[in-house]
Amino acid sequence: MIKPPNVILAAVLAAAVLVPANASAAPTLPAPTPPTPTAPVAVAAALPSRVGVTIRPALRPPTPADPRVVTASAARLPAPQKVAPTQGRLAASCTPGEFGSRTGSALVHFVKASTADCVNTLFNVTGRDAYNVFREAKMVTIAGALRDTNYPGNNSTSVKQLVMFLRAGYYVQYNHPTDVGTYGPALKTAIRSGLDRFFGSAPSRDVSDANGEILGEAVTLIDSSSENARYLYVVRRLLTAFNSQYNELWYMRNAVNNVFTVLFRGHWLDDFKAAVVADPSILDVTYKFTVDNIGLLGTASGFLVANGGGELTRFLDTPALKPKVRPLSKSLLDRSRMTGVTAKLWVRVAELAAHYDNANCSYYKVCDFETALASAVLPIRHTCSSTVTIRAQEISATNLSTTCTSLAGQVSYFHNKVRNSGPVANDNNTSLEVVTFHSSDDYKTYAGVLFDIDTNNGGMYLEGDPAAQGNVPRFIAYEAEWQRPTFAIWNLNHEFTHYLDGRFDMYGDFAAGQVVPAVWWIEGVAEYISYGYRALPYDEALEEAKRHTYSLSTLWQTTYENSNTNRTYRWGYLAARYMLERHPDDVDRMLAKFRVGDYRGGYAIYATGIGTRYDADFNAWLDNISADPTPECTGTDTRVLDRNCRRSNLSATTGNLTHFYIYLPAGVSTLRINAGGGTGNADLYYNPDTWATPTTHTARSTNTTNTESITVTTPTPGYRYISLYATTTFSGTTITTTY
Repeated sequence: MIKPPNVILAAVLAAAVLVPANASAAPTLPAPTPPTPTAPVAVAAALPSRVGVTIRPALRPPTPADPRVVTASAARLPAPQKVAPTQGRLAASCTPGEFGSRTGSALVHFVKASTADCVNTLFNVTGRDAYNVFREAKMVTIAGALRDTNYPGNNSTSVKQLVMFLRAGYYVQYNHPTDVGTYGPALKTAIRSGLDRFFGSAPSRDVSDANGEILGEAVTLIDSSSENARYLYVVRRLLTAFNSQYNELWYMRNAVNNVFTVLFRGHWLDDFKAAVVADPSILDVTYKFTVDNIGLLGTASGFLVANGGGELTRFLDTPALKPKVRPLSKSLLDRSRMTGVTAKLWVRVAELAAHYDNANCSYYKVCDFETALASAVLPIRHTCSSTVTIRAQEISATNLSTTCTSLAGQVSYFHNKVRNSGPVANDNNTSLEVVTFHSSDDYKTYAGVLFDIDTNNGGMYLEGDPAAQGNVPRFIAYEAEWQRPTFAIWNLNHEFTHYLDGRFDMYGDFAAGQVVPAVWWIEGVAEYISYGYRALPYDEALEEAKRHTYSLSTLWQTTYENSNTNRTYRWGYLAARYMLERHPDDVDRMLAKFRVGDYRGGYAIYATGIGTRYDADFNAWLDNISADPTPECTGTDTRVLDRNCRRSNLSATTGNLTHFYIYLPAGVSTLRINAGGGTGNADLYYNPDTWATPTTHTARSTNTTNTESITVTTPTPGYRYISLYATTTFSGTTITTTY
């Protein structure tokens, strides 16, 4: 992922707080009054991983309930219980027009008959569709239906669809007010009556996943409708009632977490802050919740405790509440430590106390705490070379060496692919800092406060201003703890490609390159180099290729705002791979423009110069790579390699060699040899004259895993020799040769 310009800060925040169920939601950048209604994950823009802006503590939302990656600790959380299905006939169609053409009871019946996934698509509507679906009269109708619908503690009466429709309406109206029109007193009265009925029903107190699924949506609707002050009693009720039974149920746990979004975003609402000043009991309730559940720290539910402490401490932003909040926040700091199992709570409280009450930082003992925190959390500093330094939390010497070797080998692989002639002008990013936390949980705990970034992602590259002398570009990453005992830094080679691409292909900082749609290249080449260099199949992208979702000319227009994970990364990979492998001369012309800052000129090469010309060939190519992305070599002699083919399922015991040879015709400019996959440790050797061995070779790749790569430039015609040496017994390994 990469650096967004300022306009993408809203998108960064948009994925920072997830609310459970199919329509998981996240607040965008809060406006003065009211804040942006929450949106589903499906609507939020794909987050770039190369960033140029940071997120101040005042804007950093509560921690998401749902981890972006499945870790061992998260896997222990029980799966959601099955919930009651909607009764009655399902709507046969799901288009904005179907919703927009109906009013009154017909609209209510259609919304209830639709699936939750169908209603979730309405967060995307704009223009005339937005008005037809979400004008105030329509919203009043659905809010009235929420009031009039019996809630039995599950979704058998389709309450979830009603709530999601209302959430979508507030979201679309906020983002497209001229399309939808204004919302006034009629809707305010109607939404209050609907929410009053829901939260006043006895089944809304049921402790079950069937209730929790709808309850979580309704809590989110409190915030979407800016009724945070009116429903503070719901926040108190859920925090007070929370116990081990809640914690064992996925939807109930997440519903409770959603109250922290109500508290967080209430700070942008004057009536909310006035209500808390008039009755500050919510502070005592939040403090007690945090203290009573401090034992959850270190478990998959630890975010609840950190969010409790953080949202309590955030009330230091209100002068009238500071005398009450100070000792409570200080108590939480005294009960926790900056490292260890309670760190998640300590870091969150310390960050907000230092931000909102810095004049009294000595009272909390958090003056300049970031310096001490960085020293405690990132004690390792390892120099790979004059251009790469690693700062790490906990990495062995062997794994540090492996990481350095991987990055060093990737440099030449990258240069061979993009065919550059040196850094772009005025780029002073001569060295890179690689920051690696010990786990995804450590990344979420520490990276935000130490580097002012959003952490609901797979890592972040901070390029800074490459023209500034002394600028230190860095990417912040974490070990993939779910792959242990295999050591891996998640997205290591993807993020390193961003550094190389920014230094050698993209003039200026990241914002400079965002004047035109170029995400297909920025994220696509990072994926392409990462998978190609490691000789790994990109299975998710190859599955996407079978679906033929996008034409190449559509991918030219990909931005972070109009995209999602599939389009940004998987289809970006497919577009970049196609262009680099089938039309490298076009890529050369495009990059020649990018390298001098002529982004509009580079855009013109693919968007108008190529346009739709390659669409048919791209479509056929998708079939070819998804059917057999790298075919097996066909020779009966299993030692024979050939152009653009592989030998798979290879094995050897410790100390033994598996030999191969390949015949190169005249005119080959570059031979690439990649090995990967399987278990054990196979090292790769090359010799142009005789059988390659650890003692007779001219090139080698000797990482501590099976991921190896050798690039041979301008080889002469004739037979060439390759081998895999079993440093330890390996099996299931694949070797690929391309030229």
